Amino acid sequence: MPIVRLSGTVEGECDANRESRARMLYTLFANGWDIYNSNGDQRITLSNIERKIQESDAFVFMPGASLEDLFKAVSIFVGYQTLDPHLFGKATSILNTDDSWDPLLELLDNLQEIGAIRQDYRQFLLIAQSPSEVLKCVDRVRVEGLPDVGREKVTTNHSDSFSNPRPEDYRANVCIFCSASMENPSYLSEGYELGRLLAENKLGCVSGAGTTGVMGEVVKGAAEAGGWVAGSNVPHIIELEGLPEGLSAFWLTPDIYTRMEAMIENSDKFVIFPGGAGTVQEMFALLILKAAENPMMKGKSIIIYNRPVAGSTDGYWDRLLVLLEPWKDANLFAVETELDGLIDNLGNLNGKA
Repeated sequence: MPIVRLSGTVEGECDANRESRARMLYTLFANGWDIYNSNGDQRITLSNIERKIQESDAFVFMPGASLEDLFKAVSIFVGYQTLDPHLFGKATSILNTDDSWDPLLELLDNLQEIGAIRQDYRQFLLIAQSPSEVLKCVDRVRVEGLPDVGREKVTTNHSDSFSNPRPEDYRANVCIFCSASMENPSYLSEGYELGRLLAENKLGCVSGAGTTGVMGEVVKGAAEAGGWVAGSNVPHIIELEGLPEGLSAFWLTPDIYTRMEAMIENSDKFVIFPGGAGTVQEMFALLILKAAENPMMKGKSIIIYNRPVAGSTDGYWDRLLVLLEPWKDANLFAVETELDGLIDNLGNLNGKA
């Protein structure tokens, strides 16, 4: 029997979503699906999420979206975008009867309008308003498959990890999470400028080691300025994008989750630069780890760079900040709106972001 993984946690007998979960369980089980996490008592972490994806044939996200649920749903969409072989032909449906998923959907809609997401994410994250509609979604994908994401491999991965030590006069490592697909010149030039400024300020540049989009320009700017530039990537993404020139250190990892761990462990500060679904995924991962007081994030700050959208007065990450409203007073992240302020913040190694 095919296996569907159900999201969510059941918070006792008075849980408001207990009835909708029971209806969803009945609908799936009665129609030939075995169910993981039926009781809502399993936890997924960075270290086990890829294994849980491999074990499942479909994914259903329930009402009452938590930060962890948002992270997992976006992670699956990023897996579709990057042709993760373990997601081939697997459906994902979101039961949004309580509208708790709306802030994420509005954020993704906005990123799609900006051009940071090239695919129509609603063809991959299938929104439903009833258990029967969820069933139709997952069954349809089993028969018809998923849409083509419009990407092809450009190279064969022959990479391996290597490391040249960071210069002794460097003060810290800054991890830049940003888009590998955006082509707007204003974002590209600012990414290059950020990389250059990191090098000039003796700050190591850590990234996802991409060659394209804003990420490619950040790496290029830091490398051409003589900076120490490190990154992490996975084989199937390298086959889509290749690896940039000028890396001082590179960590090859088996999946995007251990890739994030490598970047987090080797960084002291984090910048959420203009990006797409992958950048949102990485922001969620940082918040989950920091809120849980994970040792990997001890003493490390997160800065959201909410610069104006090209051609608009709106902030690039306005909708992300709306989504993160419940956590705004928890001292988990700071916001900067200008590049000079961002660099000043990054250079302030003694104070909090």
